[in-house]
Amino acid sequence: MSHLFEPLRLRSVELRHRIIVSPMCQYSCTDGLANDWHLVHLGSRAVGRAAAVITEASAVTPEGRISHKDMGIWSDSHVEPLRRIFSFIEQQGSIPGMQLAHAGRKASTGEPWKGSKPLSPQEGGWTPILGPSSLLFNEGHQVPQALSVQAIAAIVDAFAAAARRAEAAGAKIIELHGAHGYLLHSFLSPLSNQRRDDYGGSFANRIRFLCEVITAVRKVWPERYPLFLRISATDWSEGGWTVEDSIALAQTVKPLGVDLVDCSSGGNVARAKIPVGPGYQVEFAQRVRREAEVPTGAVGMITSPAQADQIIRSGQADVVILARQFLRDPYWPLIAARELGQEIEWPPQYERARLR
Repeated sequence: MSHLFEPLRLRSVELRHRIIVSPMCQYSCTDGLANDWHLVHLGSRAVGRAAAVITEASAVTPEGRISHKDMGIWSDSHVEPLRRIFSFIEQQGSIPGMQLAHAGRKASTGEPWKGSKPLSPQEGGWTPILGPSSLLFNEGHQVPQALSVQAIAAIVDAFAAAARRAEAAGAKIIELHGAHGYLLHSFLSPLSNQRRDDYGGSFANRIRFLCEVITAVRKVWPERYPLFLRISATDWSEGGWTVEDSIALAQTVKPLGVDLVDCSSGGNVARAKIPVGPGYQVEFAQRVRREAEVPTGAVGMITSPAQADQIIRSGQADVVILARQFLRDPYWPLIAARELGQEIEWPPQYERARLR
């Protein structure tokens, strides 16, 4: 079986090993523009020799932001600041990637260190927020405006336009955010989608919007570059989206051009009981990989090199996609390689600190 430091080729892009930096919102933008914080934050992980570095969820429309401090890709003005960052990432031998997102009914909130509370327009938020149905996410949130069919088509176009801009900025991986209760996920789940048109009701109808986004993005995203899809493999709630639904979705989107499914969970039901623990979501990546026969990424409390290596060696996933561990240590791949007895090239500027 493969191990953590074995290369992986996806289309024409080769990852030098199996450790990827997960998208992590930084809530540090003005008007969606990347800045020096993002250069250092993302660039440090590339210096630390991550195989790929993916930006935080980047909104394809202004109202698609989680907060007014989110990164955006709805305008050509967003391209140049990202180009500088992606160029630096690539200079370090990492693959630059970008996650495209729309927050849907979870939009218009404050930064986490200010409580992440929903904000009114008077407090710096906006209205309306959007969803498949007029069902609020949680107390205090706005009731979303149910999207018309015409508005759905406009958002599909916005995702495609964002993909073009991501390519212009130098991204070589795109990940579509179809998880955590944001817009694409909210269409998938019967707990948030109670439409009675072609975008609601049956499984085929509930996945229609996502499939249209994938198709539109794949038309403009170069054939040589991979397309990832992040999903919440389960809502952790009765009557919601299930692992079996995720397997069926993966089987459907694979021929549409999705190259890897990033298997997270939850986020669509405010009070869902989630059994959080080390590697608690890995089994979802394993099942989707095995039963849908599509490459997967494992996420969720993966902290030790031995744990990450076991996930790859046992065939549970093709990559590990780390977030909090990279916040604790941007050079985690270098440390993991040392612990696992693997050779990995250090930045020459840091070579003197290498333990032999």
